[in-house]
Amino acid sequence: MEAVRRVISVVVLNEASVLSRITDLFSGRGYNITSLTVAPIPKSKYSRLTIVTSGSMRVIEQITKQLHKLIPVLKVIEHCDAVEKEMVLVKFSSDNSISDIETICSAYNGKIVNAGDGFFIALIADESQRMDNFLDAIERFHPKEIVRSGTVALER
Repeated sequence: MEAVRRVISVVVLNEASVLSRITDLFSGRGYNITSLTVAPIPKSKYSRLTIVTSGSMRVIEQITKQLHKLIPVLKVIEHCDAVEKEMVLVKFSSDNSISDIETICSAYNGKIVNAGDGFFIALIADESQRMDNFLDAIERFHPKEIVRSGTVALER
């Protein structure tokens, strides 16, 4: 069976140990989490977890069924048609051409967001595959540090 990539959003009560219970569900069954993003839902007592995972259709179905059974889980959304984005922050040495890097960043929905003594930092927000392409494109500038967020998704 071919593994498929799936993005699943889970709305939970924003309380201690909820994340632990969800990750225990995955690890206890040997399922992998490729990306995990958690944030409170504004003006509510809930949080939204966005989980990227992969497996056979049977495994994905099992994951969603098990998530529904967890007590603090209010809603599970297996995204079929969603807008997905990731964010990356990249620190470059100021020895690099800021205009060259700025040009690449703008092609990937990004810009320079900070500068200091001997460095500048770019922020990019784009789809996962395009993010991979961006990271390949900047290799020649020898980034000093790269921090990549997890995926966030919202059903259309």
